Amino acid sequence: MDFLPISKSDMRKRGIEQLDFICVTGDAYVDHPTFGTAIITRVIEAEGYTVGVISQPNFKNLEDIRKLGEPRYAFFMNSGNIDSMVAHYTVAKRKRSDDYYTAGNKAGRRPDRAVIVYAKMIRQAFPDKPLIIGGLEASLRRFAHYDYWDDEVRPSILVDSGADLLVYGMGEYQTIELVHRLAKGEPVSSITDIRGICYLADPSQTPWGAVQCPDFEIVARDKASYAKATRQQMNEQDEVRGKTLVQRHGSRMLIQNPPMYALKTEDLDRVAEFPYMRTYHPVYEQEGGVPAIREVEFSITHNRGCFGACNFCSIAFHQGRKITCRSEASILKEAQSFLKNPHFKGYISDIGGPTANFRQPSCKKQAEHGLCKDRKCLAPTPCKALVADHTEYLQLLRKVRKIPGIKKVFIRSGLRYDYLLEDSNLEFFHELVEHHISGQLRVAPEHCSNAVLDAMGKPKIEVYRKFAEMYQKKTRELGKEQYLVPYLMSSHPGSTLNDAIELALFLKTNHLHPDQVQDFYPTPGTVSTCMYYTGLDPFTGKKIFVPKTKEEKAMQRALLQYFKPENRNLVMKALMMAGRKDLIGTGKNCLIAPSRKEEMTKQTQGGKRSWHKNGKSSKNTKRK
Repeated sequence: MDFLPISKSDMRKRGIEQLDFICVTGDAYVDHPTFGTAIITRVIEAEGYTVGVISQPNFKNLEDIRKLGEPRYAFFMNSGNIDSMVAHYTVAKRKRSDDYYTAGNKAGRRPDRAVIVYAKMIRQAFPDKPLIIGGLEASLRRFAHYDYWDDEVRPSILVDSGADLLVYGMGEYQTIELVHRLAKGEPVSSITDIRGICYLADPSQTPWGAVQCPDFEIVARDKASYAKATRQQMNEQDEVRGKTLVQRHGSRMLIQNPPMYALKTEDLDRVAEFPYMRTYHPVYEQEGGVPAIREVEFSITHNRGCFGACNFCSIAFHQGRKITCRSEASILKEAQSFLKNPHFKGYISDIGGPTANFRQPSCKKQAEHGLCKDRKCLAPTPCKALVADHTEYLQLLRKVRKIPGIKKVFIRSGLRYDYLLEDSNLEFFHELVEHHISGQLRVAPEHCSNAVLDAMGKPKIEVYRKFAEMYQKKTRELGKEQYLVPYLMSSHPGSTLNDAIELALFLKTNHLHPDQVQDFYPTPGTVSTCMYYTGLDPFTGKKIFVPKTKEEKAMQRALLQYFKPENRNLVMKALMMAGRKDLIGTGKNCLIAPSRKEEMTKQTQGGKRSWHKNGKSSKNTKRK
């Protein structure tokens, strides 16, 4: 068991003269099953082909792209685990000084728009070699898409990159079929029938029966058409009922085949059990390693997909809404393997996935009919067909806890408390609080305004209140010191200044003082990003308010941390603009106290109002 080749010397040690395939990635090389590059390269290796990795090539010359030579069959390429623009820029579009997926946490090792840059480098160095792009950046930019950093609609990344094929979603099945067909000598231009891929063709070759999205040129100038295209793309993202989608880009037609089928349990087990090294390549040791490994080195992914489908999340458009799970035996095997690692201290950081407590389909009709395209499973209220059952997940956790040498098993990835509350059997909830929390349980209510939650595709705030009350009660019963930490988001489409004030009051009432607040980040491929760009809800066609100015976004963010002295001026301005002077004072319902100058009663003419220590305003009268 070893890392895959990253140099010519590695190839010689393995007796490889020419690699069959080469994978280029924008992340440092980490051979762990939570990294897409590790999975795809191990898939290729398991199919009997040789494969090497070029990690974060120098994008200012072609030397690194050529360092492993020319692959016999093709290049596979991705930008890394996240979009390169998100990796490089904050929501305020300021350049980040760090990169979680780079050795030493150093920014600048990958280019902006890494898929496009790397693709052009590969094309320049090896113009005739097939090039397949995939990963999150390619997957979420597969259609014409609004780009937050350019503040305009860009064409499909397949057009901009010049690649032959784009693999969208989780790409194991696509990769297996591709490598065998390419190795048999089939021209890449003829490989157009695989599910889960996109390709470009002459419009005359458009498949019959396809759903046609408005053209790139149309969605780039007309926001209503952009919203329509988003709705079409989301509606067809289902492996059972999803149709071929097409979108014209100038003289060529972008064709997306229906989604690839989710991996069966035995195949998901196989992928999880490849001989990963489960850490970063030793070449990074002198720089302090790759920080992204710290949270996941001893974590276990037991499922894929998320039927929660929040509007601001890309998982539904990338992994899909269908839940697929690994077998219990495979998960126990992985947990036991940790005991052989000298760095393992007995603590499993997570047994989860996109949503930790999803281990079965949301309803029984999905296998035949797919997931509904006209409603969500959980929001705004749970579907009547929902089946909420934690029995299998609970049994799994119990068995892992009993393994000798395992001291603690935590759940740290997303947990849907609304789904948990739909389960009439509360055994899982009780054992979650007793055994699986590391001091804090993080959940994601995101907001308290039901209007904003509707825009987010989240459950009503009353559901969170019910869960928080249950959690606190159970924690007290167990005599534990554990906290519930809510993830919150400011400036999401639909959130007005008054909604942000409502959230600030909710935080004050519940004695919550969040250390971190996430501004809404309009990343490619989400419903919320469509709302941000168009000002329309793509499913209803109705207009939606969007906070866009730097000032308003700053005020909404400051309101969520109204208690910080440095935010006082912004909070004051927001309250004044919203006509909420009643929240300025020293009363128990006030958000900020008046300044000393405001607090003093002034003797003025004309009966001007002044602030008193009780937080109420009154009229001054002239001294007699």
